[in-house]
Amino acid sequence: MAKFTFTDDIFYASIAELGEGLRKKEFSAVELTRAFCDRLDTLGPRYNALALSLREPALKKAKDVDRDLKIDRPRNPLHGIPYGVKDLLAVKGKPATWGAKPYAAQVFNDDATVIELLDKVGAILIGKLSMVELAGGGGYRYASASLTGPGLNPWDRTRWSGGSSSGPGAATAAGMVAFSLGSETSGSILTPSAYCGVTGLRPTYGLVSRHGAMALSWSLDKIGPMCRSAEDCALVLSVIAGPDEDDPGSAGKSFRYAPQYAKPASHLTIGYAPSDFEQADASVRAGLEEALRVVKAMGATMKEVEIPEFPYGALVSTIIGAEAGSIFEELIRSGKVDELADHAQAQGLKAGLEISAADYLRALRVRALVQEAFRDLFGGVDVLLAPTRAAVASKISERLDTGGAPSPKRGLNGLIPAGNLAGLPALSLPCGLAGGLPIAIALVGRPFSENQLVALGKTFQSQTGWHRKRPPVS
Repeated sequence: MAKFTFTDDIFYASIAELGEGLRKKEFSAVELTRAFCDRLDTLGPRYNALALSLREPALKKAKDVDRDLKIDRPRNPLHGIPYGVKDLLAVKGKPATWGAKPYAAQVFNDDATVIELLDKVGAILIGKLSMVELAGGGGYRYASASLTGPGLNPWDRTRWSGGSSSGPGAATAAGMVAFSLGSETSGSILTPSAYCGVTGLRPTYGLVSRHGAMALSWSLDKIGPMCRSAEDCALVLSVIAGPDEDDPGSAGKSFRYAPQYAKPASHLTIGYAPSDFEQADASVRAGLEEALRVVKAMGATMKEVEIPEFPYGALVSTIIGAEAGSIFEELIRSGKVDELADHAQAQGLKAGLEISAADYLRALRVRALVQEAFRDLFGGVDVLLAPTRAAVASKISERLDTGGAPSPKRGLNGLIPAGNLAGLPALSLPCGLAGGLPIAIALVGRPFSENQLVALGKTFQSQTGWHRKRPPVS
């Protein structure tokens, strides 16, 4: 049999397409894994996306997969599929740097729960991917706030790949992995997904175990997939979701991908705010409005809505600041916090220790009101639609804390912090290019409505194809 040639068509193939190639014996799991490892080891450093290559254990795992496939015993759609994880997840016996110098030599004795679950179905972990130090805890000013340097965008290396899941965003976009796992506390799956042109799913809070993951904010952290498509996100989520006694925040629920039970778009009411699209950056406005036109043409009832009025930014900052201050208290009091790449981030973590119990508890009480307000909002709509980000990826040299002019209309501005406060699932979908850089829209739903979001996202992607665009990676 002639040796298979691994082209970009393979590196950008869907999970289902790769699985079909394995089952048809077009290539072996070892060959597929070696090809992805070669690409990750070559391109990963170019985009500051690779924290640790796991080539040797990956090839060993691939041999086991090939033995299963030889007797036609595939375990799952992810069987034999190479993937990477953000470096805040523990891999037994390997460094977990959390993107920060003080933890560069840190090693854990067990795998994170999500990695155990993926290992059981035969998925092949080929590398740990870079991240903003401590997932951005304390706040950071520059993309360079990372042990591996600034995350570079495969569409334009002068641009940021997004934080704090910078490595998963770049690696998935550049075809270094078939999918990746990122984490979100307030935007760290959605932002790099939008900036890098991949499909990212932020699950409902508690649906996916965080056991074995670095904690930044116990009451906000979530782990989710970053993939080629909405359907790929669902296939990954169906493996990593589920109850876990080792995670006190576990919702005790599982996820089964069941697209046949999701409502068609024509039976849905989608809430949106025209001002979100009108007030987006001029460079992205046309692409976002075209995406809105496509969604409207899918037949859903469109309803103009506004986000409930709360100080979302202040609430998120208080909760993350107080919880991160407690989590990293030893780092702060030891003085090692000053080893962080971004001095302002170190100062922000120190300030978290000064947040009073009264302010923290007040933020939690207001958060309960936010959750109630969103329950009321979803009484009139099934899904919310908004731009994932209102501009393209920033330049890596630009400060990230300069802010912008306040929007004259509320619309759904602030949906990222609001959705995280309310624990809502969200799906970011590529919807075009502006000046050669990706743009995206986001669907946000009720808790545990991931099947509905994926179904709607799959319909959108079947009518657009933006998720299949590839960056100019050589």
